Parts: sequence; C-alpha cells; structure tokens
Amino acid sequence: MSGTRVLSILGIVVIATLGAAGMAAAQPIVGVPHEWQVGFPASYTPVMDRVESLHDILLVIITLISLFVLVLLVYAVWRFHAARNTTPSTTTHHTALEIAWTVIPILILVGIAIPSFRLLYYSDKAVAAAFTIKVTGLQWYWTYNYPDHGDFAVESRMLPEAERLKQKPTMPRMLAVDEEMVIPKGTTIRVVGTASGLSMHGWTVPGFGIKKTVIPGRLNEGWINVRNEGYYFGQCSQICGDNHSYMPIAVRVVSKDVFDKWVEQKKKSAGLMPATDVASAPTNR
Repeated sequence: MSGTRVLSILGIVVIATLGAAGMAAAQPIVGVPHEWQVGFPASYTPVMDRVESLHDILLVIITLISLFVLVLLVYAVWRFHAARNTTPSTTTHHTALEIAWTVIPILILVGIAIPSFRLLYYSDKAVAAAFTIKVTGLQWYWTYNYPDHGDFAVESRMLPEAERLKQKPTMPRMLAVDEEMVIPKGTTIRVVGTASGLSMHGWTVPGFGIKKTVIPGRLNEGWINVRNEGYYFGQCSQICGDNHSYMPIAVRVVSKDVFDKWVEQKKKSAGLMPATDVASAPTNR
C-alpha cells in the first residue's frame, strides 16, 4: 500500500473521528446515573426545581423534629432515672401536655401539606403546552405517539449489549434504546400516559421530576420543559413483569429546528406527509 493511500485513509479516519466528537458535543449525555451518587440527580426542569425546594424544606423540618425528640429522650433518661426517683410518680394525665402533643403535630402536617399540594397541582397540569406526547407502556417497551404532528408513533426498546456496542457505544449500558423520545428544548410538553395489556408501568425520569404510573384503561397527565439539549435517561418504576428491568426510558432533547426536521422525517416514513400540488393536480386529457 502506497504512503499516499495510507495518509488518505488516516485523514478519513481523523475526519470521521472529529465528526463523531462534534456530534457527541452537540448531544451530550446529561441525565444519567453516576457511581456513588448520593441524593437527588441534577434538576433539568421547573418541576424538579420545585421538588428539590420542597425536599430542602422537609429536611429542615425533620431535622428539627429529630433533634427535639433526642433532647426529650436524653432529658427523660436523666430526669427520671431510678436513682433520682425512688418513689415513682402516680401522675397519668396532663391536659395541657396532651393538647400540645396533639395540636402541634397537626399544625406541622398542615404546614407540610400546603406546599405539597401546590407542587402536586403544579406538576399535574400543563399550562399552555406546545404539543402533547402520548406515552404507552407495553410488555416490555415504550411507545411514543405525537398526536399533534400527525399521530406517528415511535417504538423504544432497549438495545442488547452487542447492538449497543455496535450502534451507540457511548450510551450507558442497560439504558440505551433503539429510538429515543425526541423533544425540543425550552418547550412545555404535555405527557399523557397509559398502558396496553394487563400491567401497570411507571414512566419515570428522575432529572425531570416526573413519575407517572401508566395504567391500562386510564390516562395520567404530566408535563416537562427541559432547559438544555442532550440525552436523558430513566427507567420503569413499577414491577411490571419478568422484563421489568429492561424498560429504560431515553429522551433526546434537541433544538427546535432539529426537532422540526426529525418530525418531518418521521411523518414521511409513516406516510403522513400531505400530497404535493403536482401529485394532487387533476390530469386534463
């Protein structure tokens, strides 16, 4: 093999490598679990921002309650030790104390319920959604329908390890799929979920703050608005059968232009594009 041909081949390899690196940079793998990760994943949506905020409030409350109970236990051990109380007290009721330990927990629960219900209603209904995606859980894969774009469907199945290494080696193991759910960034999208068959499934993406149980014969609604482009992953969170652990959820977030081109391609593949003027014009004979 001549030196010129070797250099040409090397040049092609370098260009292909740089192109692949450019594509990887344009679509980074963002929402993926990490080893030794503790706590919540990073937040990528407004809903998850509020979930983290509520979590922080509850963490403060439960810490104060735990410290208060600890102080009471230590005081009870010290104050009512047998050496200090050779004659046990015969007091069995204390009206003010019983009212206090009934009313105060109720007030704490009400204080927790108010922001909890606000978050529940905030995450439940989409306001001014750009479009809807219908998520259907099957045994054992996902189907995504785009009813506002001609109702074409995308079937998403986990890639076997050998196929993942061939097709998508940079994707995480056990989470890579053959086709992702594709959405535009910075867009409010209504997610409507149901299931086909006899099993319930759980469409859950932790970084989005969404966990929707999809049930046969019912529709559950939520919404997402992802800020940045990239790949995001989740898994079915219901024990739906023997292949439950093989139902990953993969979402690819792209720019609006890329999303429009992807929709056009999918509609063409599904035969949903309208006929052109030339094709639909009557022939005059």
